[in-house]
Amino acid sequence: MFLFICTFVSITFMQAQSGQPLHHFFIGTYTSGNSEGIYKTVLHADGTLAPVELAAKTTNPAFLAATENGQFLLAISEVSPENSAGMVKSYRINEEGLEPVSASLTGGSKLCFVGVNSNGNVLGASYSDGTISSFRIDKNGKLTDLIDMKQHTGSGITDRQKGPHAHSAWFDPENNNVIAVDLGTNDLWIYALDKTGKLHSADPPAVSMNPGAGPRHLDFHPNGKWIYVMNELDCTVSLVKRSGNDFYKLAASYTTLPADFKEKNTCADIHVSQDGRFVYASNRGHNSLAIFKINKKDGTLTPAGHASVRGKTPRNFSLSPCGKFVVVANQNTGNIVSLRRDALSGQLEFVDEISAPKPVCIRFY
Repeated sequence: MFLFICTFVSITFMQAQSGQPLHHFFIGTYTSGNSEGIYKTVLHADGTLAPVELAAKTTNPAFLAATENGQFLLAISEVSPENSAGMVKSYRINEEGLEPVSASLTGGSKLCFVGVNSNGNVLGASYSDGTISSFRIDKNGKLTDLIDMKQHTGSGITDRQKGPHAHSAWFDPENNNVIAVDLGTNDLWIYALDKTGKLHSADPPAVSMNPGAGPRHLDFHPNGKWIYVMNELDCTVSLVKRSGNDFYKLAASYTTLPADFKEKNTCADIHVSQDGRFVYASNRGHNSLAIFKINKKDGTLTPAGHASVRGKTPRNFSLSPCGKFVVVANQNTGNIVSLRRDALSGQLEFVDEISAPKPVCIRFY
């Protein structure tokens, strides 16, 4: 019996080392050009990537979200013209790819984000008109019609902030709050989410970022106390701290760029490592991932360098579920890059790359 177990473990280890499948992920794209929709591929145990395969034909699935049980994938349809209502689509994940289940209109224009939590609540963010939409998904993957929609108001100080532009909406893992990130108003809008899927404005209703920052995405530290916000326009990462259960406060901001870089740049995506030790943020222009070390006592950040993404316009990236790799979608060079992550230093080392048509979202499941 002992010999059998040892043999089995040995074989499993050798398979993992030889490039057997480790993590599967979907790729969201823009379907202008040669893209047809959502693609899928595999990250192997050694960090190499399999060629992409088409999983579902659909228009502009520019952002994706997977249910916690790995059974369903949600995809937006970022439609044109900008005053057209966006659509969220749900798919059943199977071995062949994706099986369409349902679709719901968001009510907002130019949908750019979708998120789902373990309770089946679904959020959408619409950029053009600055609205947040609420839905639910049932155990069979079917989406409800629109339950609630909130309209943001206000503006910032830059040309891209002349009105509200909701860019993402996140479920706070510590409570029933939703944090909606609005680039146009320059705020994080805070809502309480009730059991029916309705959104209720908090008091105060929003947290302002530094003038002209242009917040886009965020991620939560595993300890539940710190939130890191990616600011697209001024190319900074902001630390937001929770005070009590429902109050949030801007604490500090850090540039994502080297001091000697003077060319045009905008930021896109941000992720905290699962071990809570590092923050990674994407630069579109410098074409890198900025690396920050997190102070475990107070959440402040120390710059730890930059890693080239070996392509142009890293719109989205994701850490592998095992935490050993970072996978980057380079929109304007049509390539996906795998980087090995050093858990002690946080540094990233190139492993592999593959071609993909206009990739803009990476979603492991």
